Amino acid sequence: MQNKRTCLYDKHVALGAQMVPFGGFDMPIQYAGIIDEHNAVRSHCGVFDVSHMGEVVISGRDAEKFVNHIFTNDVRGLEVGKVLYGIMCYPDGGAVDDMCICKLDNDMFLMTINAANMEKDYEWIRKNSDGFDVVIQFESEHYGLLAVQGPEAEQKVEEVLNIPCKDLPFYEVRTVSKFDDTVIISRTGYTGEDGFEIYGTHDFIRDAWDKLIKSGVTPCGLGCRDTLRFEVGFPLYGEELSKDITPVMAGLSMFVKFDKDEFIGKEALQKQKTEGVAKQLRGIELDENAIPRHGYKVLKDGREVGEVTTGYRLISVEKSCAVALVDSSIKLGDRVEIQIRKKTFPGTVVKKKFYDKHYKK
Repeated sequence: MQNKRTCLYDKHVALGAQMVPFGGFDMPIQYAGIIDEHNAVRSHCGVFDVSHMGEVVISGRDAEKFVNHIFTNDVRGLEVGKVLYGIMCYPDGGAVDDMCICKLDNDMFLMTINAANMEKDYEWIRKNSDGFDVVIQFESEHYGLLAVQGPEAEQKVEEVLNIPCKDLPFYEVRTVSKFDDTVIISRTGYTGEDGFEIYGTHDFIRDAWDKLIKSGVTPCGLGCRDTLRFEVGFPLYGEELSKDITPVMAGLSMFVKFDKDEFIGKEALQKQKTEGVAKQLRGIELDENAIPRHGYKVLKDGREVGEVTTGYRLISVEKSCAVALVDSSIKLGDRVEIQIRKKTFPGTVVKKKFYDKHYKK
């Protein structure tokens, strides 16, 4: 079965991008190289094609009530224009997916979901909508999505795309009319830098991409998207969150609002929060240069205590680090080892955030 392509596929090929299958799409993993692209976002500005992400619009009289039912965060009384991060969970607390939800209007919410989970998420949302007066629209085919990220992102969006954004606060969204198109822009991202995510028609997104590249913005692939998000401690579904790794295990309880009357998974997550969990995510900083990969074993005193979910030689801080799902007995400051092939590398258990975020708030 052939992978799908975003509206920018031909642009990526023309720029010489290395294309790989990801979430059912052919996507660029890198252009000039992951290190150069990573550093461009940290120092200047980069643009990502994230049109493979899925968009679901939920509207109707019960929209707020329904979103609160399937979402761990609390949208009750949320002002129009606000954005919230949270998780959809199974009844046992496992994660269906994590996402941002934008309140576009009274009784209208936009959910942006992970590409690999689109069909599963959409079916889960529909399945749990019985008894709610809502309309659920799967809009992914109609939207393209750009992420413009870095300390110069505001200037580029204002001057190159002519989209007003200086006064747009962090984690807020607005709609803007551009010619015959309605563009949605939010001050959000997945890199730890200031930046924007811009939803628009395919024609608008192609034109915006060309203008940004021509202005000197660096095209960035999914390779540095992963290194950037990892440095600042953002989870990736399938690595740090999954049906087997709950928000409590992942250290994301701040996005689970237990004071809500109900939401799917509340009882199981409340029990985990109260009684504790057997496994939890921890950061590990290695003493030596090495690259820990997903699935590598974590040892303490020769005993296996967990395994790596993500690991890199970090570009911004020049350290070898990992996030691992380990026994809850493993605490910050503990000494552990990661088995990389036939050798073990010692390190220290640390917080999962290895690089400080730089947001404009």
